[in-house]
Amino acid sequence: MGYKIRKVQEGDQVALAYIQTESWKAAFKEILPEETLQKATEINRATAMYQGLLDEHIGNGYLLEVNGAPHCIAWWDQARDDDMPDYAELICIHSLQDNWGKGYGTKMMEKVLGDIKDAGYTKVMLWVFTDNNRARKFYEAQGFVTYGKTKPCFETQEICYEKNL
Repeated sequence: MGYKIRKVQEGDQVALAYIQTESWKAAFKEILPEETLQKATEINRATAMYQGLLDEHIGNGYLLEVNGAPHCIAWWDQARDDDMPDYAELICIHSLQDNWGKGYGTKMMEKVLGDIKDAGYTKVMLWVFTDNNRARKFYEAQGFVTYGKTKPCFETQEICYEKNL
């Protein structure tokens, strides 16, 4: 299958929101309470969020297309944690379930980490739900490590992962 990764642009907000909400529904159905998941995956809310990010030029977003169809998104920016001022933060990486396990997440990660390094960062961090074992294995396979820093998020916990570039 052919794939292409490109920077997001005006007009991508619907595809970005769709991929995020569908990915959340598939990945977090056993992690988040149903009511929380329904609220977090409300498509109009997600579309408005991405529209705002695009309008304000906040962060760095990417869209991976498989055979011309949107499949995977990623977003990064300077770390939002006050105690990590020299880090970039991988804010999200989401993909549609139908192509999980086919290497597209790895391709997206390679692109994003290269972009972060090109921007002058030497360290990157991310937050992931502690119970999201599938994602944690993916991040660990990409060389991310955790030192046990956690924080509450929704009705569960997130754990911080870091990587030197």
